[in-house]
Amino acid sequence: MTAHASPPATGRSPAATAFDALHTRHAAALTRQAYLLTGRPRLARRAVRRGFQLAWQRWPEVAVAPDPAGWVRTAVYDHALRPWHRLLPEERAAGCPTLPDDADRALREALTALPAPYRRVLLLHDGLGLGLHATAAEVEASTRATAGRLTHARDLLAARLPELGLAGQPPARQGAILRDRLAALLTGPADDGPATDDGPATGEPPPTGAQVRAGGERSARRTTRAAFGLTGLFALVTLSVAVAAPDHYAAPPVPPVAKAPATRHAGSDTNRSVHRTHPNQARLLPEVP
Repeated sequence: MTAHASPPATGRSPAATAFDALHTRHAAALTRQAYLLTGRPRLARRAVRRGFQLAWQRWPEVAVAPDPAGWVRTAVYDHALRPWHRLLPEERAAGCPTLPDDADRALREALTALPAPYRRVLLLHDGLGLGLHATAAEVEASTRATAGRLTHARDLLAARLPELGLAGQPPARQGAILRDRLAALLTGPADDGPATDDGPATGEPPPTGAQVRAGGERSARRTTRAAFGLTGLFALVTLSVAVAAPDHYAAPPVPPVAKAPATRHAGSDTNRSVHRTHPNQARLLPEVP
């Protein structure tokens, strides 16, 4: 019997190829953006990895989106700005790496001190150059609310960093100043080195698109198993309740209503007979003949 050789590997699927290209083009830039949002390199890398994993799990939706990179960016920002991250001990201990430029360090610290909604709007509008309407759509807020957040963010930066020269400038000039300063931060290194969930920077290269896809698939399988487990547990509880419950409805017994014994008053029959014999005695007015 002749052994048949296994067919040659066909390589990546078109979907995997498109995803890997998207990851290659945007992962580094998104890591720098997440770092500006959080001030924590490990959290920034984890947010980017999680954003791309979600994108792979929902690739049919992402692939036909008008802006796939914007879809991933929204997922990355959402994960990076979740409030409970700052409660994690490893994130508090990680902090920001020491930057050689004091001005850059001051600007990063001022940015991370802003409220999260202000931070996000400022980075999208003044850092990435999105228009006000596009920024409002991405943060899912009205244009008026988005403009208010942007104005407050600039005012807070002007008060904290007078050397930026924002105070007293018109909005267009303020945007231009911040755009130049943020561009320098967004094109620089994302951190002192790649970091993992289990420890500080190790000097290892960032994950590839294939590694992110594999991680996303493992996460999806874990989620599916957990969902099936919860469904099975719910079915078991429901069955247990159904077996233990009676098979018909039994109305609770109704207690008898106590009745007062009937009493007869002396003279009642006499009075009735009197009324029947002399009906005119009950009249209020005398009869007129």
